[in-house]
Amino acid sequence: MNHSESAADAESYLAWTRGEYLITTDPERVDIAVVHGYLSRDSYWAKNIPLDVVERSIDNSLCFSIYTGDSQVGFARITSDRATVAYLGDVFVLPAHRGRGLSKWLMECIIAHPELQGLRRWMLATADAHGLYTQSGFSPIKAPERWMERHFPDVYATAKSSS
Repeated sequence: MNHSESAADAESYLAWTRGEYLITTDPERVDIAVVHGYLSRDSYWAKNIPLDVVERSIDNSLCFSIYTGDSQVGFARITSDRATVAYLGDVFVLPAHRGRGLSKWLMECIIAHPELQGLRRWMLATADAHGLYTQSGFSPIKAPERWMERHFPDVYATAKSSS
């Protein structure tokens, strides 16, 4: 994994390259149209998500974007206090780029990010990618009786967008 870091200031970001692909945490590089398009049309977890909700989620997360040339082909985001806990969400690689190890590499970059070291807990929810996440150290919740949630699976179908 090649790793390069920009100047260590408030605008710093990380970037990794492998062959023709680049993973970057540069928030200015996120292609909102690609992310919103995939989440709203192709994902099972965020179908019909409004654009303004995607924009807010990106603004308030540590984002990892996969590029080939100028085209964004994958994405993931971390919501975290960067001290104790992190939630991994909205992970995808566009279908034309699957089968090339990009998801596994994306997870390696996320897990290695310096601001996400020493966390007590990482969380995610998945319906079909257990094998991928197990390779990165995730496991089923050990004490599900301790966990609670408020879950609104149809919120994007019923909620009005603020834009």
